[in-house]
Amino acid sequence: MKRLFLFLCTAGIMSATQAQIQTPQPSPFTKVEQKVGLTDVSLEYSRPGMRDREIFGNLVPYGQVWRTGANENTKITFSDDVTIQGEELKAGTYAIYTIPKEDEWEVMFYNDASNWGNPAEWNEEKVALKATAEVMELPFEMETFTIMVDDLKNDSAALNFIWANTVASLRFEVPTEEKAMASIEKVMNGPGANDYFAAATYYHDANKDLDKAYKWVNKSLEMGNPNAFWILRRKSLIAADLGKKEEAIAAAKKSLAEAEKAGNQDYVKMNKDSLKEWGAM
Repeated sequence: MKRLFLFLCTAGIMSATQAQIQTPQPSPFTKVEQKVGLTDVSLEYSRPGMRDREIFGNLVPYGQVWRTGANENTKITFSDDVTIQGEELKAGTYAIYTIPKEDEWEVMFYNDASNWGNPAEWNEEKVALKATAEVMELPFEMETFTIMVDDLKNDSAALNFIWANTVASLRFEVPTEEKAMASIEKVMNGPGANDYFAAATYYHDANKDLDKAYKWVNKSLEMGNPNAFWILRRKSLIAADLGKKEEAIAAAKKSLAEAEKAGNQDYVKMNKDSLKEWGAM
């Protein structure tokens, strides 16, 4: 029994030691995050090395679909819809597959990014967009496969695939002007109805300046939906706490009516309870 115990302890120690062994990967994983204008772009991929091998036309054959890296899918994520060679690519995550050729690369953004390498069965319907990348020869060799988001402009950038003495470049455009103008207009026009409602709610719940809360809740109704039962409900409560009983009752009755139309029984009950408390029912 003692020998068995010692054997199990020794085996356990050996197993734990083996589990801790770490070795470098031949194609290390990397993640790149880049802001282009107001759009977030991220890349996740594994980076094989040349290791004295002939790359394009040999290790990576011309005219065949390449995983564009090593191991799991090379993934790219756009936080906004982008435009590539006049075509729209929706915001989201895509696997990047390429077909390298001597004078150009075909770049494909594939909807399914869960594959290890190329899909077992290629599904053309999952190709969200195809584009052609320009190929240039480098005056030096890049030992490790590299993808860069480079040549940054306010509204565009280049997606560069670099390995050996080759770089394939594909430009994409981002909706910077559209997003910037929307932000400018929102700020310059001041707070919106939802902003006023949120501020009024916070002030009321925190028992801060109720006069301000009352002003803001009215502003929310003026700027937004004057029949919004949830805002009318908040107005009735703020008015009641300010001693404005008639206005509280009027707002609660209107909230009750709109809640009944919307079929929201929670607000129906809350308004009825308040109206009974205030002697209006």
